[in-house]
Amino acid sequence: MQDDQNAQQFELNGGAPALRGEQSGDGEPIVLLHGLTATRRYVVMGSRYLPTHGRRIVPYDARGHGESDPAPEPGAYGYSDLAGDLERVLDGLGIEHATLAGASMGAHTAVAFAVSRPERVSGLVLITPAYDGRVRGEGLAEWDALADGLASGGIEGFVEAWTPPADERWRETATLVVRQRLGRHRHLDAVADALRAVPRSKPFESMDELESIDVPALVVGSRDESDPGHPLAVAEEYARRLPRARLLVEEPGKSPLAWQGAQLSRAIDEFLGGNGE
Repeated sequence: MQDDQNAQQFELNGGAPALRGEQSGDGEPIVLLHGLTATRRYVVMGSRYLPTHGRRIVPYDARGHGESDPAPEPGAYGYSDLAGDLERVLDGLGIEHATLAGASMGAHTAVAFAVSRPERVSGLVLITPAYDGRVRGEGLAEWDALADGLASGGIEGFVEAWTPPADERWRETATLVVRQRLGRHRHLDAVADALRAVPRSKPFESMDELESIDVPALVVGSRDESDPGHPLAVAEEYARRLPRARLLVEEPGKSPLAWQGAQLSRAIDEFLGGNGE
C-alpha cells in the first residue's frame, strides 16, 4: 500500500529529540505507535481505511527511528523516554486524550502511558505485546547481536543476525518486511542503540498493573508459528488482566492480523464503534 500523500506532516522540536510524524482524517484521534526497528508506517501497514472512515490517525516515528532524531544519549530509549515522547506528541498537537494503538514496543509504550497518565487515554489497541513483566537476561544477548549486526553490517548485518520464523510459510514474507522497514530509517546507528536499550527497560513493574487500566482495550495476538517473538500466551494474559479487554487472533493457518493493515484497521474501527461513531 502507498503512503498517504494527503497527510499533514508535523515536526515537534520542543525538547530533544525532534519527533516527526503525520496526521490525517477527522474525529477522535488514534495515535499509532510502532515497534522496535519499525517506523510509523508499520502499525496499520500504510492502510488508509481509518482516515477514510471517520477516524483521525496520528502516526509518528519513535526517537531514533524513521525520520525522528536520535536520542541525546545512546541509552535514552527506555520506556520512560518513549512515554514522555508520546506526551510531547499529544501536547504538541493539542490532543487532550486519545486512543493509543501500538505494536510490540508501541503496545508497551501505550500501557506505560496508560498506567502513568490514565486521564489522557480513552482506549487501547495492543498489537502483539511481548513484555510479560520480566526482563530476561538470557534474551538480551540476542538483542545485542542484532544491534551489533546492524551497527557493523547495516541491514544485511541485521538480517544475518536475525532468526526468521521456523515455519517456511512465513519466512520469506517476514524477511522481506524486515529489510523494507529497516530501509526506512535515517539513523541506523540510533536503531542499533535502541536495540540495546529497549529490551532492558520495563514499561511497567508487574502484570498486576494492567488490572488498574479501566478503558476499553483490544488485544491483537499472533500465533506462535508465524510470530514466535510475540508469544500468543502473552497477548492472552494481557486480555485476561485488562478489565475491559477482548482478544483477537487470526484463524489457524492464516497470516497474522497484525501483518494485514486493512483487516487490522477494520478491526480497530469496529472496536471503536464503527463508522466514526
